[in-house]
Amino acid sequence: MENSQAIKAASAAPNEFVIRPASVEDAAAIQECLRAAFEPYRSQYSSQAWLDTVMMLDTLLHRLTSMTVLVALDAQCNVVGTIGGAVVSTSEGHLRGMAVPPQCHGRGIAQRLLEAMEKHLLAKGCTRISLDTTEPLQRAMRFYEKNGFTRTGKITDFFGMPLIEYAKSISQG
Repeated sequence: MENSQAIKAASAAPNEFVIRPASVEDAAAIQECLRAAFEPYRSQYSSQAWLDTVMMLDTLLHRLTSMTVLVALDAQCNVVGTIGGAVVSTSEGHLRGMAVPPQCHGRGIAQRLLEAMEKHLLAKGCTRISLDTTEPLQRAMRFYEKNGFTRTGKITDFFGMPLIEYAKSISQG
């Protein structure tokens, strides 16, 4: 399975957490990770945007079968981060649902999740990665910009909230 090689390469060091593909058995823990990560912003989200972001179980189970979802696990096998990604055209991948709970910030989890997903999407032939985010997530926007993503200028409606598109070109090497 070629994507597992890209994922393994991204999870080689350090050993304080590991990154692996998510399974259906991880669904409840992924939901909890999403809720914990986005809870500080809940009051700034419309109710529908909140539900779409933290997902009902059936939505999450669909995501687990329709895209690649990675999880970061700590030494006790607790989910301490997650990211989803899917190939949306012959050359573009799209990220969804990146989350690291506040108590786990500053450990490099988000960086390693992003790098693992970029390698996975590159192996699938993607040369561009897009993602969408919302205004309350200023810390996430800085993180994406630090990692080479730029605003495309495309803003759509996300259940009454502006949804801001970012994109990045990727290549081998």
